[in-house]
Order: sequence, then C-alpha cells, then structure tokens
Amino acid sequence: MRIVVADDAVLLREGLVRLLAEDGHEVVAAVGDGPALVEAVREHRPDVSVVDVRMPPTHTDEGLRAAVAARIQLPGSPMLVLSQYVEVSYAADLIADGSGAVGYLLKDRVARVEEFLDALDRVARGATVLDPQVIAQLLAGKRRGDALGVLTARERQLLALMAEGYSNSAIARRLVLSSSAVEKHIGNVFAKLGLPPDDAHHRRVLAVLAYLNT
Repeated sequence: MRIVVADDAVLLREGLVRLLAEDGHEVVAAVGDGPALVEAVREHRPDVSVVDVRMPPTHTDEGLRAAVAARIQLPGSPMLVLSQYVEVSYAADLIADGSGAVGYLLKDRVARVEEFLDALDRVARGATVLDPQVIAQLLAGKRRGDALGVLTARERQLLALMAEGYSNSAIARRLVLSSSAVEKHIGNVFAKLGLPPDDAHHRRVLAVLAYLNT
C-alpha cells in the first residue's frame, strides 16, 4: 500500500516509516503537522494515512481535525488515527461522516505489530476500526434504558466486534457461530436500532455511530 504518516514525534514517525517499509509498504510522505497532512493526502492520494491525534501548535486535536479536513477534500480517504489515551469523542468525530475507512487506535497498539498492520489493512479496505479499549470503556459506561438497552448480550457483543472493524466471517470465527447465525444477529441489531434497509456497509457505520453516541 501507499501510505502517508503524520506524527510530530520524530522517533515515532521514523519508527512507523521503518515498520511499514519492512512490511512491504511504500511511505509516500512523512509529515509533522496538520496542514502538511492535508497537503500530502491531496498530492499523493494514499491508500491509507496514519495520523497522530495531537500535533502542533496546541497538541490537542490538530491531527484529528486535519484528518477530517483531508476527508472533506478527498471524500472517503482512509484514515487510521493514533492517540495516547482513550478519548471517545475523537472516535465519534472521526466516523461522523458515515463513509467508513477510518480507525482509532491507542499508540500502545502499534507495539503489537500484527494487530496494528491488520487494523491498517482493514481501514484501507473500507472498514471502521475502533480500539478494543475504546469499546471496553463504552461498554462500561452504558446506562440502563439507553438506545442499546433493547439489544441482547449477544447482539451487543456482535456490535462491539463490528465497531472493531471485523467482517461477518471474522465475527463468526471469533464467536464460533455459523455465518447465517451472525447475519441473523446483525439483522436484528439493525432492526432494533431502527436502521432501514440500505447499503449494508452504510448500515454498519450507522450502527457503530449509534453505539458511540449512547
């Protein structure tokens, strides 16, 4: 894949460049601030970009805002955002346009090379991928009677895996279920969340948004 890397921390940026190169990818640009990311995406149209949430000048959410800006200029441009901490609002902002091909991982996940590369590949192929720790925090904070209260425990489990970006077949393998059983459960999730028949990928993104916003 052709990849843009955006991180102001030189050591991490160069480490990512080396890791990706060793895995056979081409890093077409490595930048250290938001405007440079937007320009690199516009110029190179990469298969996916890896972006730090916090970059100069304020080190708050410049990376995230640059990722959103790049997707406005180049709709659907795949973005995998890295953050030091679990900040659920960033994950919600990132996928708010509903087009998929986005991810939110904690930086610790980069050290788990296979997990990071797998997430990168899934985002490049159009999936929405959220860090399992984000999912765990969301589950811990759910209130009785919220929008997901109508879901069974199994349906919430499937929705969490959907939020991590797993396909139906991957969910079936992880939960040791048949493909038809997974499809039935996911259909129930869509129905209970009031998502009308539509493009299947779009409904998956809407379901994850509902999951994040409750």
